[in-house]
Amino acid sequence: MIAFLVIAFALLTDRIAGEPRRGHPLVLFGGLADWLRAVLTRRGQGDSVLAGGVAVLLLLAAPLVVLLWCWWLLPAGVWLLLEVLGLYLAIALRSLQEHAKAVMRPLEAGQLNEARQALSMIVSRDTAGLDAEAVAAATTESVLENGADAVFASLFWYLLAGLPGVIVHRLANTLDAMWGYRTPELNRFGRVAARLDDVLNYLPARLTALTYMLCGNAPNALRCWREQAEGWDSPNAGPVMAAGAGALAVRLGGPAPYHGAPRHRPALGHGGAASAETIGAAIRLVQRGVLLWMMLILAGGLAWSLITVAG
Repeated sequence: MIAFLVIAFALLTDRIAGEPRRGHPLVLFGGLADWLRAVLTRRGQGDSVLAGGVAVLLLLAAPLVVLLWCWWLLPAGVWLLLEVLGLYLAIALRSLQEHAKAVMRPLEAGQLNEARQALSMIVSRDTAGLDAEAVAAATTESVLENGADAVFASLFWYLLAGLPGVIVHRLANTLDAMWGYRTPELNRFGRVAARLDDVLNYLPARLTALTYMLCGNAPNALRCWREQAEGWDSPNAGPVMAAGAGALAVRLGGPAPYHGAPRHRPALGHGGAASAETIGAAIRLVQRGVLLWMMLILAGGLAWSLITVAG
C-alpha cells in the first residue's frame, strides 16, 4: 500500500507540475557524463570498452552512495517524500503527452512544417522531408517507446527495487541514449551502457507490450508481437513497438531518414495509415496502461494487507 501511495503521489505531482523546466537532474547528469567522457577521451581512451565501463560504473555508483547515506540519516517520512520526488522526476508522463500533442495539434490544423519542427525535438531522425503520415507515425512510435522507457519501466523498477532501482534504470537509459549509437566515436565506448540498458529493460519492455495488448486491440497486438518483434533491431523496442502498433491497429515502422541517409526498418502493425488521430490514440493507450497498473498495484496491496491481517 505504501508503494501504491508513493506512485499515486508521484503521478499526481507529475500531472500538476510537469517536468522541471530548469535544472532537471537527468540534464545535469548528462552534462556530467559528457564531462567524464571528455576527460577519458583526452587521455586516449575515447573508444575503449573498458573506459566506457568505468565511466558507467562511476556515474551509477555515485548517486547510489548518496542514496545510501540519505537512507541511514533521514527520518522515514522524509525518505518517503524523497521517493515520491525521485519517482516523479523519472516518470515524465505529462512531458511525453505535451511533446506528442505539440506535433499532433499543428498536424490536425494542416501545418506540416510546424509539426515537423515539433517532431525534431523528440526524435533523432531527419524530419524536414517527412510527409504528414510519416510525421504522425514517428510521433506515435516515440509515444509508445517512451511510454515503455520513462513510464512503465520506472514503475516496474520502483516496485522491484525502490528508488535505487528507479535511479539506476533511468541513468542507464540516459547513458544509452547518449552513448549507445554505433558511430565510430561511440561504438566501443558506449557498448557497456547499451548492454546494461538492454538488460534492465528486458522485463519492463515485455510487460509494456503486454500492457498495450490488454489496453488496445488485443488479438492484433498479439499477432504483431509474435510476427514482427524479432525483426526490429532492438530486442526490447521490438515487442513494445510491434504490440503497440497492433494495439492501435496502425501501420508504423518502415524506412526512415537518419543523418542524411535512409535506414531500413521492418514494417510494424496491421491496420490503417498513421494520422494525427493516431497520436492521440497512442497517448490514451499509455494512459489506460498506467491506470491498469495502478489498479493491479492497489489490488495487490489490498490482498497482501488482508493476508497479513489474517495471518
